[in-house]
Amino acid sequence: MGEALAYLLTWTTYGTWLPGDRRGWVNRHRKRGQGPQGPSPALESHAGGLMKGAPVILDPEMRRSADAAMRQACVDFGWVLHALEVRSNHVHAVVTAGDASPGKVMGILKVRGTRALREMGPGAGRDRWWTREGSKRILNTPGSVEGAIRYVMNHDAWVKAPRTAWG
Repeated sequence: MGEALAYLLTWTTYGTWLPGDRRGWVNRHRKRGQGPQGPSPALESHAGGLMKGAPVILDPEMRRSADAAMRQACVDFGWVLHALEVRSNHVHAVVTAGDASPGKVMGILKVRGTRALREMGPGAGRDRWWTREGSKRILNTPGSVEGAIRYVMNHDAWVKAPRTAWG
């Protein structure tokens, strides 16, 4: 396994994919190599009961605002953003970030997106916008980076970062 060339980061908006979800879900305390968990209506109901607010669905204006803030964060930190897709209920980003860990990159993108959403006005003043964790895939070959970019770029996105060549 070589050095990270980029990260494929994915996270959902708050409350839109709970533990026990019928689509499958990932336990954040899982052991290495453990795959997604199966549906559990009782667990999903329990998780929904613990929520401190309504699920977050981003409208087009919110998506544009979070997108712009995340792009600016990459510029500010000198990271290369290969692809970004802010959807109504999740975000995908392919980022080359030098020595920054995938968790740090995801955290900064979430913070910048949150700040932009909160600045949108009175109705946007909620506590939680994103899930606590997310998927942080390390891409260590040019082919894996290209594959991640293709995945994000071809995912019915409404806006995408320009593709960069790896050579």
